[in-house]
Amino acid sequence: MTFEFELQELGEGIEQADVVNVLVEEGHVIQAGQNVVELETEKAVVEVPCPEGGRVVKVHVAPGDKVSVGAAILTIETEKGGAVSEKKAAPAVEEAPAPSAEPEQPPVLEEEKPKAAPPPPPRAEEPAEEPLVTEPPPAESPKRRPAPAGPATRRLARELGVDLHQVSGSGPGGRITAEDVRAFVKKSMTAAMSGLGAAAPPPLPDFSQWGPVERQPLGAIRRKTAEHMAMAWQLVPHVTQYDAADITELEAVRKRYAVSRGDAPGKVTVTVLAVKAAMAALRAYPQFNASLDAAGGQLIFKKYYHIGVAVDTEHGLFVPVLRDVDRKSVVDLAVEIEQLAERARQRKLGLEEMKGGTFTITNLGGIGGTAFSPIVNYPEVAILGISRARKEQVVRQEQVEQRIMMPVSLSYDHRVIDGADGARFLRKICEVLSDPMQLLLEA
Repeated sequence: MTFEFELQELGEGIEQADVVNVLVEEGHVIQAGQNVVELETEKAVVEVPCPEGGRVVKVHVAPGDKVSVGAAILTIETEKGGAVSEKKAAPAVEEAPAPSAEPEQPPVLEEEKPKAAPPPPPRAEEPAEEPLVTEPPPAESPKRRPAPAGPATRRLARELGVDLHQVSGSGPGGRITAEDVRAFVKKSMTAAMSGLGAAAPPPLPDFSQWGPVERQPLGAIRRKTAEHMAMAWQLVPHVTQYDAADITELEAVRKRYAVSRGDAPGKVTVTVLAVKAAMAALRAYPQFNASLDAAGGQLIFKKYYHIGVAVDTEHGLFVPVLRDVDRKSVVDLAVEIEQLAERARQRKLGLEEMKGGTFTITNLGGIGGTAFSPIVNYPEVAILGISRARKEQVVRQEQVEQRIMMPVSLSYDHRVIDGADGARFLRKICEVLSDPMQLLLEA
């Protein structure tokens, strides 16, 4: 028997991935559960195992290819009989309803409209029904049938405040994909900007007329970063607040502690301490630990503290998430950040390790600069930026002293956070970082 291994869903809202490496060749004999291909999706490279063992008859992909969920990866000749056919049939049972699951809803409409044609004719007319929804009824209306989309796509639409009935599906049978939702958002934002007098970007000129050029395709990491940053910038009305924390005492304590730990794992850095300071501020100002449900007209307050820490690598920017920072010690966080940063540099982070954050910290102090305005990591509502600390002459108690001052910046969603609260939140972080005892007690 032959078994065709198809790409299964890799994560929430992920419809496509780039092939980085194929780990098997035609003629190879593989074991069930063996990794057969490396795929790059969003900001991670994942090894995908094949659920069946046997001899590889055909490899359908090559490095550099783009593959979509449901695409064939390998064809395998197995030694099994009926068991293989059952495995093969399982995905078909799950996938077959996908395009048709939603179109089977019209019988509900037929019950509401007794005079309509019998069931067979409406089924043939179904593709024409979706475009007619130009003025959708209220969400609570029982007459509006669900839009054809999977759970992950519905979740993405809720996060972005998109009515799926206004989105045209490009999938089989008009099924709406995550890419359709993102394209709808981009189109809507472009239309909104045009209405405000801003024109859509003009086509690029032919740069080669002025000299040699080289075109390089955007990698999956850069492409995903660009899409997410553009979406966040378009959706969130940004405001950035600036301040400076006096970390003179904190640096003295940090350096003494570093000497006492020697070569033990978990270097206590400014980033680690900033995570604890941010947690104290989030606890004091819970609106910064929230997300805005624009469609539902609600604020979602999270009762947990998961803080993302931006990691700069040669492959791009990764933001692994530290979970439950309020329950972990400074040393625990230091060790965890080291481990996550190393996995990020090796592109071994799992997708789940970069999801679920409630607040983000990005530290450019190791590179330089005096200040910057980070972009909010949507659907979060705020992000803390840290710049390089430097010695400055500061007046304290009518005396001029040399202190170590660290510039900090806070970008936030002005729909959720007022300027006064933004200033208070950032001042809270500065106060906690300026006093090691307060950091110990509050964090």
